[in-house]
Amino acid sequence: MTLPRTPSFRLDGRRALVAGASSGIGAACAVALAEQGAQVTLCARREPELTSLAEEMQAEGWQADILPLDITDLAATEAAISARPAFDVLVNSAGLARHSPAINTTAEDYDAVTNLNVRAAYFLTRSVARRLLAEGKPGSLINITSQMAHVGGIDRAVYSATKHAVEGMTKSMAIEWGPHGIRVNTIAPTFIRTALTAATFANPERAAWIASKIKLDRVGEVTDIMGAVAFLASDAAALVTGTSLIVDGGWTAD
Repeated sequence: MTLPRTPSFRLDGRRALVAGASSGIGAACAVALAEQGAQVTLCARREPELTSLAEEMQAEGWQADILPLDITDLAATEAAISARPAFDVLVNSAGLARHSPAINTTAEDYDAVTNLNVRAAYFLTRSVARRLLAEGKPGSLINITSQMAHVGGIDRAVYSATKHAVEGMTKSMAIEWGPHGIRVNTIAPTFIRTALTAATFANPERAAWIASKIKLDRVGEVTDIMGAVAFLASDAAALVTGTSLIVDGGWTAD
């Protein structure tokens, strides 16, 4: 018999856009894609952080450039993506959380979180898909959601709602664009140790709640997401679309 061979995880010759790339999970995703040979465009509002990351990546011999952009500005986002060749890979790690008991949620907080986590994510994904469709190219579009896209959580009604919404749009987009070879998926991490989660881990009550829920008995690190994003971006995930890769240490298992 002819033995099968594992499809390649390499991304040589592919263009990747990583939104929210200035820190944390987004920066780690950018590194993961570049390690596999992709030409990575780093996108976020904070230009100095993007420049610093790009320079570090270039020093490793990887391909990286920057796109300073606020993706909540839909017109600017559409114009920036329309002006470039199609991106073969999108990773959207841009996100916002303002936690409070649901009874205390303000309209301002609700609008701010949904504006970035749902509205901007929707139209960013659409903009990248439009370019792929125009050029007749396949692609892999990945939104970073959360385990809270599959369960509820303390003080997280708005955040959880937005992440559930992205899971829903992902399934519908995957159905619509699947015939064109465009795959759409999410990665749903548990609590990952980053600068943005430091305050949560510093709260003893919240830290105890997290520890009680993660079956592998440790919190996540950004490196836990890197393999997942490299997989979904690559040909190794050629038949994976419309789904969520949950990286939660078993949180949602019960």
